[in-house]
Amino acid sequence: MAKVYAITNQKGGVGKTTTTVNLAASLAATKRKILLIDLDPQGNATMGCGINKAELAHSVYDVLVAGRSIADTVVAAPDCGFMVLPANQDLTAAEVELLNEIGREFRLREALAPILGDYDYILIDCPPSLNMLTINALAGATGVIIPMQCEYYALEGLSALITTINRVKQLINPKLEIEGILRTMFDGRNSLTNQVTDELRRHFGEKLYSTVIPRNVRLAEAPSHGLPILFYDKQSKGSLAYLALAGEMLRRAGKTTEVSSDLSANEQLGHSHG
Repeated sequence: MAKVYAITNQKGGVGKTTTTVNLAASLAATKRKILLIDLDPQGNATMGCGINKAELAHSVYDVLVAGRSIADTVVAAPDCGFMVLPANQDLTAAEVELLNEIGREFRLREALAPILGDYDYILIDCPPSLNMLTINALAGATGVIIPMQCEYYALEGLSALITTINRVKQLINPKLEIEGILRTMFDGRNSLTNQVTDELRRHFGEKLYSTVIPRNVRLAEAPSHGLPILFYDKQSKGSLAYLALAGEMLRRAGKTTEVSSDLSANEQLGHSHG
């Protein structure tokens, strides 16, 4: 049965989409079956996987609003080794159209049920706000991964997010747990970074991933080439960090990591795009 992780933070610009795309690619490189679900109407995760959001025949909108099956809607991320349930601006309308529907917060959970046995991990890229789409993600997830920058305001936003997660757990999804807190855009030379890290460690203990994602130019460039960093620049610090995160997640889950032998072939294909 797949582990379903909502990757969320109500603050924008913290690396949610970057994390979803690159963690999907890194887990896929360990021969796990991965589905990435793009629940953000901006469709950035879709584009970051090399899929043109303007040319989609069907998207996650059809799954949530029209009841189309996920199995009939997913597309392969070109050369990346995982599947994507893509999104585009149609998804903005889903908010309004679901408003008066009974059980609207469970649409994604119901759609996921038939395919949980087909994947090892399902990663959901959430919009940067607490709306019906995010609630759908939290209702359908088993865990939440929270990417955050080590800044003062990030801690304030985090407490609001924790309150939301606890309410969802209480009211609609008792299985929901915080899987991990991920420090992104990390600069260890900054004293505030270290203060925030101490604070996070005190509050969350082992929930805080020891892996950190550094500020990295190559990581920032990769989406414009429609590639996860693993296929854009495998040796970059960003790529190594996300591979390390995948390894840490699998160790936590009690599984060993094994990087796929076809990675080099995929990587060459990937490089031909960038």
